[in-house]
Order: sequence, then C-alpha cells, then structure tokens
Amino acid sequence: MRYSGGWAAEPPGVTTVLRVLRLLLHACFLFLLGVATSRYLVGALGPGSPATEPAHPEWTRWAVVCGAVLLGAVYCSGALVARHDVHRTRSLAWLAAVTVLWALLAWADPDFVWLAFPLYFLHLNLLRGAHSVIAVVVITATVVLGQALHTGDLTAGMVLGPVLGAVFAVAIAVGYMALHRESERRRELIETLTRTRDELAESQRRTGVLDERERLAREIHDTLAQGLSSIVLLLRSAENALPEDPGLAATRIAEARESASTNLAEARGFVRDLAPPSLTGADLPEALRRLCAKVARTDGIDCRLRTDGTPTELPSGYEVALLRAAQASLANVSAHARATTAVVTLGYLGEEVTLDVYDDGVGFVPEEIRTRADGSGYGITALHERVAALGGGLHVESAHGEGTAIAVRLPLTRKTTSLEEGR
Repeated sequence: MRYSGGWAAEPPGVTTVLRVLRLLLHACFLFLLGVATSRYLVGALGPGSPATEPAHPEWTRWAVVCGAVLLGAVYCSGALVARHDVHRTRSLAWLAAVTVLWALLAWADPDFVWLAFPLYFLHLNLLRGAHSVIAVVVITATVVLGQALHTGDLTAGMVLGPVLGAVFAVAIAVGYMALHRESERRRELIETLTRTRDELAESQRRTGVLDERERLAREIHDTLAQGLSSIVLLLRSAENALPEDPGLAATRIAEARESASTNLAEARGFVRDLAPPSLTGADLPEALRRLCAKVARTDGIDCRLRTDGTPTELPSGYEVALLRAAQASLANVSAHARATTAVVTLGYLGEEVTLDVYDDGVGFVPEEIRTRADGSGYGITALHERVAALGGGLHVESAHGEGTAIAVRLPLTRKTTSLEEGR
C-alpha cells in the first residue's frame, strides 16, 4: 500500500470507513497481545502444578512479560507519534521495532504468533511494492517455523493457517487501497467542482460588469450625449439670433430648457433601469411621433412617421431599443446629414417588427465610421450591440451625396417575446 505519511496519519478526504478500519486494526493488535500474554502467564505455571514449581523459569517469565509490555508500549507510543509525524524514516523505525519485539516473543511462546495477522497490515500499509510482499512472506515463515519449533513437528495446519491469513490480509489491503484511491478521486473531484464553480461565478460577475458598462455606454450615448448635443445647438442658435430676433432666441432657450429637463428624466430613468419618459403613458408609435415633431420643430427638418401593418403590443425591451434607435438615427441626421427630410417607418410584419430611418442628406461611407477619442462615432456601434442583444439585425445603407437608410429588424418569435416580457 502506498505510504501516506505514517500509519495513523489521515490523508485529506479519507472516509469514515477507512478510519474505522484503522481503529479496528489497532484494537485487534492490542487485544491479541493481551490474550497471548494472559495465556502465557496461565500456562507458565503449568496446569495442576504448585506455584513453587513453575513450568518455565522465573527469569524467562519475567523476560516474556516485560517484552510483551514493552511491545504494547512501543506500539501505542509509535502509533501516537506517527499520528503527528509525517517523516517516513521514523515510521519505518517504529515498524522495525514492533516486528523485532514480536519475533522474539513468537520464538519464546507460540501464543504470540497470532499477532502476525495485524502485522501483515502494518507492513502492507507502510512498505512499498515488493517490499511489503517480502515482509508478509518473512512474517508467515516466522510463524510456521515458530510453531514447528515449539511443537517439534510440522503439520499441514501449521502451514495452511498462516498462509491463508497472509492471503486474506493481502486481499483486504488491496480493497483498502481501492477505497483510499476512490476517496482521493472523490476529494479531487470535489476540489475541481468547487474551483470550477468559483471560476464560473467570477466569470459571470465579470460578464455582468461588462454588460452593465455596455448598457450604460449605450444609454449615455442615446440620451445624455444626444440631449446635450441638442442643447448646445439650441443655445448656439439662440446666441446667433439674440441681437436681431430676441423672440427666436427666447424660443430656442425654452426648447433648450425643455430638452435639458427631458435629458435629466432620461438619466434618472436609465439609472433606475426604467422605461424612457417618452414611453411613459404612451405607446411606441406615439413616442416616435413626438420625436419626429421635436426634430421638425428644433432642427427644421421635415420629419414624418409612417406605420405599416397593425400595431401590436411589444415587449418593453423592444420598445426601448426601437425608440433609442430612432433617437440615435435622427440625432445623427440633425448633427451631420444636412438633410431637409427624414422619414421614420415603423413596421409590424407578423413575425418581426422593423424600424427604418431614411434621410436625404449628404450621406457617408459606413465602413469609414470609427469610434473617436472624444467619444463620438459610437452611435452605430452601440446600436448594433443593442439590436444584437435582442436577436435582431441592423443594416446601414449610405453613400456620399445619396442620403442614408438605417434598417432595424427584431424577431417576434414566441420564445423571444416571453423572455422579454419576463424581464
């Protein structure tokens, strides 16, 4: 059996069954030692003999009794030392002392030869490979020769008994090793599962943090950034109109104040992960209609809403995504397209809902859009991520001088709808 740091040392993960087996083996050794010593003391005087005529000389009796007491003390102290000592050399020295004391007692009296049975397990446990088998063979030979020496004869029973005991001990030791290996495998499996669980929890935490960062980035771009950009344009217009047209300047300032109030409500809403204020008390078509009216009023763009199909109730996540897509697209139209007309088309097409935003502006090359260091250029990327998170698709068509068309497609399958409504 593989050495594991001393006879009584308990490796991590050892089972209760293994502990019980070890305790039983200790108890068996001490019990057999006590029985053998008692039988020797009873037989030493000789049956029916006066106490003054012992069967064995007095010095022999004392030597055997002292040897038995010494063997018990060495066994107990050695087991206790091994329990706290992981040095193999000391454990082997203890095993050698126990074996030598037993051999001397076995040559002195045949009753002590039965201690060989627990000794088999000691050697099988502490020695390695062939050494343990050789030790078992030597112990078995000692038992057979000791019995033959005391009886003056050698019978089949004297040979078969020790040999069968040795075979039985080896079989139990093999089973013990199998239990030990199974215990170790189970411990390693538990450690692996625990480590995997911790790694999965950490991965989920990191994923959650990244998802939340992306959500905040999209919300900030679609609400705060666009709103602040609108406020800057309105205040710039008011500044330019102030000398000649105070009325127009006042109108622009009022619109900037209204945009700031809406922006503040948007910020509070996405911090609480609530629906945008535009969707509060209104459905998606009405929110888009208001958005188009605002763009027409503040930017002078002829912005119109068209609806195809029969409007149906959408999951809240879909409504937010489509409204944000329209806001981001129209904000780009106002800031970059120099367009005169913008058309927003909301389509309910049975198995999907669509949103198309078209403008007749200067256009651009979609492949050249990059996120810049100042944070601009993030709109298309954020829109892609928002739509992809819902299993939809985003397509951008544009060229210089030919305007721009942005198409959003979101699937309306039963599975997707139920998932969104359950959020």
